Amino acid sequence: MALKYSDIEIGSDMPEYVTVPLSRTHLVRYAGASGDFNPLHHDQTFAKMIGMKNIIAHGLLIMGIAGEAIISWIGTKNLRKFGVRFLSMTEPVDLDDVEKTKDRATIIIKGKVIKKYKENGENKFECEITAQDALGSKKLSGFFIARLPE
Repeated sequence: MALKYSDIEIGSDMPEYVTVPLSRTHLVRYAGASGDFNPLHHDQTFAKMIGMKNIIAHGLLIMGIAGEAIISWIGTKNLRKFGVRFLSMTEPVDLDDVEKTKDRATIIIKGKVIKKYKENGENKFECEITAQDALGSKKLSGFFIARLPE
């Protein structure tokens, strides 16, 4: 059943969205899709050379995951605006020690409805969102505005 404007209440949560632990393979695939081949996202030697302990995920990959969470709830055609602020880096899972590192590489998207209103003949709502790893480290914060049918 499609989500309707009457289903949305101020203060209600959007469905939580949880990824599998992000691996180096996810980062390389994203680099290929986006064209962002910055070695910080795939080359461990380079990362160490510039003082990082590990490679990091692309910020826009994390934003894309947040976008996927949003549209899986409201549908693509209903999204009107989406913005984020990046807060911290995301390291991929270490395949040599998956059990110890999977929580830092699992991304969880959460959101809360903060406003409902009508504008230009559309029923709209605004939702604050966060992306964090399973350890609670926030990766981004942001918002989206959507419209829904009555």
